[in-house]
Formats: sequence, C-alpha cells, structure tokens
Amino acid sequence: MFLLRWARACGRVLRVLLHLLHGWWLVWRHAGSLSEAEMAQTVQRWSATLLRCMGITVRVEGTPPAAGPMLLVSNHISWLDIPAVHAARHCRFVAKAGIRHWPVVGAMANGAGTLYIERESRRDALRVVHQMAEALRNGDIVAVFPEGTTGDGRTMLPFHANLLQAALVTNQPAQPMALRFIDTATGQTSFAPSFVGDETLLGSVWRTLAAPPITAVVRFGEPQRSGGRERREWAENLRREVEALWRA
Repeated sequence: MFLLRWARACGRVLRVLLHLLHGWWLVWRHAGSLSEAEMAQTVQRWSATLLRCMGITVRVEGTPPAAGPMLLVSNHISWLDIPAVHAARHCRFVAKAGIRHWPVVGAMANGAGTLYIERESRRDALRVVHQMAEALRNGDIVAVFPEGTTGDGRTMLPFHANLLQAALVTNQPAQPMALRFIDTATGQTSFAPSFVGDETLLGSVWRTLAAPPITAVVRFGEPQRSGGRERREWAENLRREVEALWRA
C-alpha cells in the first residue's frame, strides 16, 4: 500500500510540474495580450487541468453566476479551494498577499485579477473593500472566504463581516457557495487536502497527491441581497446558507 501511494504521488508530481511549466509559458507568451474574457477562459481551463493532474475531478452543483456583478461567499478548507472554484467558474478572488509570490500560481493569480489582502492589517482590509467595490461596479464576479482562514473540514468558523461591505455600498447581490472534497470511490469527506493549524503546505500537497482519486464539490446557492440588513446580520445569514450547502 505504501509503495502504491508513493508511486501514485510521484506520477502526479511529474504531471503537475509539467503543467506548472506550461502555466509559466502561458503567462510569458500571453502577458498583457489577452482580453479579460480570454484570460478568464485560460485560467479556468488551466485550473481544471491542474486538478486532473492531481487526480481530482470537479463536480458543480447549483447554478454558478452567468455574469457579474456578484459577490461569491464561500467556506475555506484548503489551498485547493481557489483552483477548484476557478475550474467551476472564473472569478476574482480576495486572497492572502503571500500567494502572489508563489511560483507560477502567483503569476496565474495575478493574471486572473486576484485582489490581495494583508489579513493582519485592518487598514489593508479597508483598501481591499474599496477595490472590491470598484470591481463590482465594473461588473466583476468577486469571491471571498469570510472565515479568514482555512477550517478543519469538520466545522465552519464564524464569518467576518467586513468584506461584505463592498456588496452593501454597491447594492449588489451575494451568492453563497460551499466547497467540499470527497473520496471519489466512497463519497466520504477527504481530509487529504486539509491545510490547517500546524500542517505545512508541502505536507498537504503530498497527502493530496498520494490520496485515492478526490472529487471537489463546488455547490452554488441562490443569490441574495442585503434587504436592509446590517453587515453582521447579513454575514450570519450567509454563513447559515453556506453551511447548509456544505452539509447537504
């Protein structure tokens, strides 16, 4: 069993590395030359192929937004969340600033229009809210993880309400979205992609590559507007909606 897992992981490592090189070539070849729609399609295809290289298929349930403006609100489990959502529906993520420096992935994130936030800085959160509001006014689909960090895959953390401010000030809808990783064969939750607490990124990546085939379930709920609710009340309502989708 150990040798099988080791051989499976090594084969996937090779495919992932080749795909990352292909991503680097795409960024180098098309930097600044693609339209927003073309870049969105490129990122979506690249993300779906990256997941296949890792032995992960994507299952989309519900109806993704056909177009913006829309604020997608999701639970947060793993470093795999962003490529899983991109494979289901391209959007502009609000992500931690460190991602911009990741090899190849950072370049693809930049090309996808990712908005970066220094999570420890309250002032930076205000800056990002202004950028999000501008993106929504421009008709973009913007995705956030209001938990602020990855969870353990067993429970959901409280939602921070500050990033909902962009949808409030622009009077745009938010759509709940839930992510879950399951063992393809059994349908049970897979904790291989877990990235929480003292777990390292390298360890999480290796577990994922060595695991049996995984299905990333991306489940979309119904869009909603604030309806006059205060930010915290709306955040709590959206959390309940996301949790219901996650547990369905």
